[in-house]
Amino acid sequence: MKWTRKDLLGLQDLSSDEINLILDQTAPMKDIIQRDIKKVPTLRGKSVINLFYEPSTRTRTSFELAGKYLSADTSSLAVSTSSVVKGESLIDTGKTIDVMGADIVVIRHQASGAPLLLSQNIKASVVNAGDGFHEHPTQGLLDMFTIREKKGTIQGLTVTILGDVLHSRVARSNIWGLTKLGAKVRVAGPSTLMPPGLAEMGVEVFNRIEDAVAGADVVNVLRIQLERQQKGLFPTLREYARLFGLNQARLALAQPDALVLHPGPMNRGVEISPEVADGPQSVITEQVTNGVAVRMAVLYLMAGGGLVDVPR
Repeated sequence: MKWTRKDLLGLQDLSSDEINLILDQTAPMKDIIQRDIKKVPTLRGKSVINLFYEPSTRTRTSFELAGKYLSADTSSLAVSTSSVVKGESLIDTGKTIDVMGADIVVIRHQASGAPLLLSQNIKASVVNAGDGFHEHPTQGLLDMFTIREKKGTIQGLTVTILGDVLHSRVARSNIWGLTKLGAKVRVAGPSTLMPPGLAEMGVEVFNRIEDAVAGADVVNVLRIQLERQQKGLFPTLREYARLFGLNQARLALAQPDALVLHPGPMNRGVEISPEVADGPQSVITEQVTNGVAVRMAVLYLMAGGGLVDVPR
C-alpha cells in the first residue's frame, strides 16, 4: 500500500496496515543510520520545519537528524525567540511558515489538538511530535518497532505499561497502536494517575504493579511527569518508588526474556531502578536509535514516498 494521508496526528485514527507500512519502512531507514556516511538524496529539495512549543531533547534532535539524513532542508524555530512571544497565534505562525514553502511541519505543543488545528489551516503536512495529554504517535511507533525488531512480532504479546498514564500521551499512542497490532495491553499505577475510560480502550487495568508485570513480554515504564501534575496525586517520590517503581525483583516476575522500555528522560530511582535501566533486558538506548529511523520513515512517507529500496 501507499501512504495517502496529508498529516500524522495520532495512532488512534490509523489502520493496522498504515502502522505496519511505517514500521516496514523503518527497517531500511535504520540501515542508513548504521552506515559510515549517513546521507541519501531521498528528500533533496524538501523542507522540514520543527516547531516546538515545549522542551525536547530526543524528539526534536531525532527529527532534525532524520531530515538531514534524507537530505531535506531542515530548520528549527525557537519559539522563545520568535513572534510567538509577541502574541502571534499558532495559526498565524503556521501560515507564515506555509507561505515560505515548508513541505512538512513537525509540531510539539502543550495543548491537545494543536497539531489538528494547524493541519486544518496550512497546506504543508503536519506531524504531531506530542500534544498535551493527547498523543505522541512517533514515540508509539518507535516503541512498536523496537518490540517487533526484538520479538519478531507484536501479535499475541503481553505488554505492560507502568506509571503516570493520566498525563502520558506516550501511553495513549502505545495503547492505540499495540492493540491494533494484536498485543494484549496491561496498565498499572497509582489510582490517582489512571484516567477514566482505560478499559474502553481495550486494556486491562491493575492496581498492583506485581500483578501487571507477571508473565509480561514487554514492560514499558512511563516517566513521572511532575511538571504536569497537581499536588497530592501521590505522597512522595520515595513512596512512589517503593510501591510502583520497576526494580529487579518486580522485573523477575515477567518473562525471562522480557524487554524493558522507557520513553525518556528517566527519573532514575523513582519509576525505574538504575539496575533495570542499565540491565541486560533494557532496550532504552536502542529506542533512541530507532526513534531517528521511525521519524525518517515518517518524513519519507509524508513527502510522497512508498516502499522502495533505500538508495545505495
